[in-house]
Amino acid sequence: MSTAPLAHAQIHRPSPTSVGTIVWLGSEVMFFAALFAMYFSLRANAPEMWAEGASILNVPFALINTLILVASSFTAQFGVFAAERMQPRSTGKSPVKWGMVEWFIISYVLGAVFVAGQVWEYATLISEGVSLSSNSYGSAFYMTTGFHALHVTGGLIAFLFVIGRTFAAKKFGHKEATAAIVVSYYWHFVDVVWIGLFLIIYVLK
Repeated sequence: MSTAPLAHAQIHRPSPTSVGTIVWLGSEVMFFAALFAMYFSLRANAPEMWAEGASILNVPFALINTLILVASSFTAQFGVFAAERMQPRSTGKSPVKWGMVEWFIISYVLGAVFVAGQVWEYATLISEGVSLSSNSYGSAFYMTTGFHALHVTGGLIAFLFVIGRTFAAKKFGHKEATAAIVVSYYWHFVDVVWIGLFLIIYVLK
């Protein structure tokens, strides 16, 4: 009696890099949750100070800056789509034919514009007397938005790393595509965190 050979199904395990990034982002969620808790606690203890400090915020400017960051998340995702189809660079002038590099460069520029906008806002607020050491409102504002700006800056460095790695690689392969996907996870995370910050600081004043 003969036994037919068994067909072994290929097991697709998740990338250790992707899993590690997701776990790390989980710890970042806890970090920003602590910042949110600090902000709410300080605001509950000084509602009049919060009302005075929030009244000088430039909400239309912050909204435009927010839309710029949100747009960068979309362009980053288009870059991921290109990476998943193993297209590192453009095959034509039309955006439809752009590769991962072109989309990530646009995301980098938009992210840099966002950070520059925050720096301009900080300079404006300091000139109006709202600084890190002025009062609890200033401390909470600069700590929450400042830590987020540092995370955005880290994302910008990650974009440059992935773009440089793509140019250095002889062939765009699975590792390069995985790096692009992991960076997009991080970038979407900082985007979502900022939307929460914008709603809490600028909308729910």
